[in-house]
Amino acid sequence: MDSRTPGYDQLGTVWLPLLHVICLPLVGNDWLWVTGLAGALPVAVCFVIAGLFFYLAAKLAYGSLLAAATVLLCFALNPNVLYLGSIPMTEIVFLAAFAVFLFALFRFRQAYGRKWIALGVLASWCMSLTRYDGWFLIPFAAIAFATFSPQPRWSVLVAFGGLASLAPLFWLAHNWWETSNPLDFYNGPYSAWAIQGDKPYPGYHNWFVAVGYYAVAAELCAGWCLTLLGLAGVVCAFKKRVFAPISLLLLPPLFYVWSLHSSRNPIFVPQLPPHGYYNTRYGIAAVALAGFAAGAIVLALPPKWKRFAFVVPLLSLAPWLLRPSKQNWVCWKESQINSRSRLAWTNAAAEFLRTNYRGGQGILIVSGTGDISGILCRAGIPLREALHIGNGPAWYAHTIRPDLVHRQRWAIAQSGDTVSKMMRTAGQPIYRLSERIEVHDAPALQIFERHDIPEPR
Repeated sequence: MDSRTPGYDQLGTVWLPLLHVICLPLVGNDWLWVTGLAGALPVAVCFVIAGLFFYLAAKLAYGSLLAAATVLLCFALNPNVLYLGSIPMTEIVFLAAFAVFLFALFRFRQAYGRKWIALGVLASWCMSLTRYDGWFLIPFAAIAFATFSPQPRWSVLVAFGGLASLAPLFWLAHNWWETSNPLDFYNGPYSAWAIQGDKPYPGYHNWFVAVGYYAVAAELCAGWCLTLLGLAGVVCAFKKRVFAPISLLLLPPLFYVWSLHSSRNPIFVPQLPPHGYYNTRYGIAAVALAGFAAGAIVLALPPKWKRFAFVVPLLSLAPWLLRPSKQNWVCWKESQINSRSRLAWTNAAAEFLRTNYRGGQGILIVSGTGDISGILCRAGIPLREALHIGNGPAWYAHTIRPDLVHRQRWAIAQSGDTVSKMMRTAGQPIYRLSERIEVHDAPALQIFERHDIPEPR
């Protein structure tokens, strides 16, 4: 990995590791990292996997090629899905694993082979190591396999549930190893619990409001037409007694409602107070549900009308065809709105470093991921030249007593972060402020240079 201390510890503790792991073969290439392709390409592959296996799962669940094609098109043509399939976020990776799980489940119902149980467990591991929704799904996934089993169902239930639970148990053990707190991802200093703190938000401890906010986010991601088609599809699926895929795909939206209600994990949508954009991408789970359900509409069509099945995915695109602007793609819009300030100071700071930084001088930053590392990416500075919190003892030595340890010429901080506070510590006047970048609605960015290091001859 591109780090001063490459190794297992770089996986971190809050974000689950699968996305990081599948990007590892590419991030070592500086060009792929700087261009963003190192993160985009693996997710694009997962988008293809998600579409393929949703198609195969729908074909098995509905017994219809037309229904399966409808599911594929309703899912894969959605602009919010397409956007998330082009950036290094976890939603599409999770849905790819979910689609593989559904395929394995319906092949198991058809063929009862142990290999399909093994594939289902593997898919469950991938879900559980991508998003915490996967943990919530484990008991329901085990029940689904047990329900379809001709063997003693309790043995399949215990075997699947026990094996699938190894992924969450691994992450608990990993968090304990890294921080001495197995729940660091939940209540540690970088968790959603710590970020939100005691600040109130709509839906917290209010089920009715939580459902309402998630429903709006889901409709923004799916579009009003696919939402209606999905509701109609649920009715058609239940009439055809196709319960399993709809019930399983409903679980992630229920998890998000629960998370909104109980886990200090808010969703902000532009239509409702506080009229912002935050975590709207959680509605993507509803796109998969509505798209899969829409395939059942084809089953309800009379035989002579089935040749018009292509109308269903076309209707699902109606909101985007009537208003063909990416401004209407809520996931893209959230990224644009919430990155304006970050992009402004990222560009300014990168330009300053390109002019003043010389390779190998060393940079002290607060984190190896996120906002500050984006500056290094834009400036073309390898992350291994930065010292950050993921570097363990070296990081703590530099931030506690920077005057006594190996020196970094530069430091980048945001007002209020660890590096910024260290610079204000009495008795440590060794860095001078070289650049301060002020941007609206964002903490000031500060670039410090160490003044007690002689210039090389």
